[in-house]
Amino acid sequence: MTLDLIKAAVLGIVEGLTEYLPVSSTGHLLLMEHFFGFSDAAFGKSFAVLIQLGAILALLSIYFTRLWQLAVGFFTDAQARGFVIGVLIAFLPAAVIGALAYGFIKAVLFNVWIVCFMLVIGGFVLLFVDRLTLHNRYNDVTKFPMPMYLGIGVLQCLSMVPGVSRAGATILGAMLLGADRRTAAEFSFWLAMPTMVGAFAYEVYKNHAEFGGNGNLLIVAVGFAMSFVCGWIVVKTFLGYVSHHSFAVFAWWRIVVGGAGLLALTLGH
Repeated sequence: MTLDLIKAAVLGIVEGLTEYLPVSSTGHLLLMEHFFGFSDAAFGKSFAVLIQLGAILALLSIYFTRLWQLAVGFFTDAQARGFVIGVLIAFLPAAVIGALAYGFIKAVLFNVWIVCFMLVIGGFVLLFVDRLTLHNRYNDVTKFPMPMYLGIGVLQCLSMVPGVSRAGATILGAMLLGADRRTAAEFSFWLAMPTMVGAFAYEVYKNHAEFGGNGNLLIVAVGFAMSFVCGWIVVKTFLGYVSHHSFAVFAWWRIVVGGAGLLALTLGH
């Protein structure tokens, strides 16, 4: 029981810390399972879904006031309405492709070799883009043109490959299309809301027979709480960090973790 609580806490921490950073939460969880035996399968499907819900609720709790303002102003404020529509347009490509390719993604792409390669490749791409001299035309997430929202959404689809990172694909896409670093990171939070809620709902729908089959509420609660707390900390601090620093630390983390994983796999571990 104690060991299960420790594993639940570690998985919750990993989920919360990595979900909103450009390092791939799914990739890290798969590596934790493969190399350390920290598998959420032992706790049932409900555990995997609920620790993700913890990270989702952390983000929604921080943005609750702004979400309420958007909801209230949707029918009276053209800018608020345009932003909401823009976020939904950005979400649409991932929603369609994710639903159509769900089985292929789970059966083929959830592979530790793929995860490690994508971590390394993504790390070098992050370093490359971060060092480009880009023309920053947008510093307000509510003022992107509609084609830019769609373009970011298309690029987000790359994150369906574990190890790529949803946050990373969104941030780099926004930067390449004209957003400054901080604004790109902020939009990754906004796009995470429908994307993660949609993925959560679809996962529950696909596995509804197993959902709720976990009888150990304490283990689930520990994982959920750690995911919520760590996700909350990341969301509250990330924008401030990227306002004054590059993404280099995240890029090198990806390269080191992915490289170590590839070495371990090559040696037969």
